[in-house]
Amino acid sequence: MTKHNQSLLSNRLLLSLAAAALPAFAAPPPNHPSPAQALEMLAPKRVPADQLPNVGKVLTRIDANEYTYIEVGDERGRRWIAAPLMKVGVGDSIRYEEGSTMTRFYSKVLQRTFDSLMFVGQVEIVSP
Repeated sequence: MTKHNQSLLSNRLLLSLAAAALPAFAAPPPNHPSPAQALEMLAPKRVPADQLPNVGKVLTRIDANEYTYIEVGDERGRRWIAAPLMKVGVGDSIRYEEGSTMTRFYSKVLQRTFDSLMFVGQVEIVSP
């Protein structure tokens, strides 16, 4: 057998072994969730509107890219929140979750600085 033939045989053997082992490496471990199950497990859980802690009335609404900026009025005064893009109208009563607040937040899209802006993941319209 020539060196060339030995090399080809050796390469074929290695490829065969690698191909046979591939399913073992690609299989998820036992009891591992499917990709769809993992996505569902990682998705934020929505809570019923009546369980959201903050209540207010929409005073101003500005849509910008993937966010809706909402000025909310309540017994404490006025505050700005940013939520995922949504349809909400001025005068709507809303409930919203607690979020992460940033002070002196500058929006490049709006070319505006908010003294305080709370980013929230869930806002529900209670009454239009």
